[in-house]
Amino acid sequence: MKALQTETKSSNNPRFRWIAFETTMALADNGQDVIQGLSQPQKTLPCRYFYDDHGSELFEQITELPEYYPTRTEQDILAKFAIEIAQFTGACDLIELGSGSSRKTRLLLEAYHQLNHWLYYCPIDVSAGILKATALALLHQYPSLKLCGLAGTYEQALAQLPPREFENRMLIFLGSTLGNLHPLECDRFLAQIQQALQPGDFFLLGVDLQKPVDVIEAAYNDAQGITAQFNLNMLRHLNHRFQANFDLDQFSHLAFYNAIDHQIEMHLCSLKRQTVVLSALNYEVCLSDTETIHTEISRKFHLPTLSQELKQHALYPLHIWTDPNSWFGLWLCQRQCTSGECP
Repeated sequence: MKALQTETKSSNNPRFRWIAFETTMALADNGQDVIQGLSQPQKTLPCRYFYDDHGSELFEQITELPEYYPTRTEQDILAKFAIEIAQFTGACDLIELGSGSSRKTRLLLEAYHQLNHWLYYCPIDVSAGILKATALALLHQYPSLKLCGLAGTYEQALAQLPPREFENRMLIFLGSTLGNLHPLECDRFLAQIQQALQPGDFFLLGVDLQKPVDVIEAAYNDAQGITAQFNLNMLRHLNHRFQANFDLDQFSHLAFYNAIDHQIEMHLCSLKRQTVVLSALNYEVCLSDTETIHTEISRKFHLPTLSQELKQHALYPLHIWTDPNSWFGLWLCQRQCTSGECP
């Protein structure tokens, strides 16, 4: 497989490096993943298309909603235990997958700052706009911070992480984004994490836990309809990227809990029989009345089961923190040696 190339962009700030992987959406620009998904009996769309700049802004609004407990619950855990995490790891590279506005990560940066550790932070996100704006704000807030922003997918970034500044690094994956991956995808992702880390490195993982269904479903069907806008924005993104003619007024947001697989499922439901043309892909898709396009899952995890899965990838949980309701879990794992790696 041909290596993905990167372009380093200069900055007037010597503490700031900026790396954009050739066309941030390089793996999707030809639209074959869209055609493949819309050709299935249960039509699907890759969740990467949620996150154009407007989609990223909508998601930030979702995190502020009263029904959406994951963000504030995880943030409360981090606020309480960030110093403890920093004491566990000592000074290390902080590399965050799906950083967004880095709101929760600021709690970690502040903890390392309070312990007088030098700061080196690599935020990774597919949305270059929000990534750069956040990076510049953090550099202003922390004069001792060095930052390398990476605009690209997880796969691109994990395969080409910048050189280390410290002996150890910690990969950060918050927001229960792991729950958006199907079990096989999750297994492949954890294998990538294992490969990207050296023995002794750390992995900080935040995931949503199983809880009453009414609490979960309310979080994805908010009264203000922001989650619905976020879901429908995927079609607007496709209209722009692939010259499609999705009429957003002819689709509705649908989210429900699948108790068998312990996951929320998000769909876009067609409100009539319709044909949509994606001109740039020379492709059209026919939808019947009430037919759905599956856009996302959000799995809810079981503490012991996930801990075992992490261990299978040489990621040994050092500590697990939860909130008083045990609605959300934060794992601090350390990469262990595997056979042949260590003497």
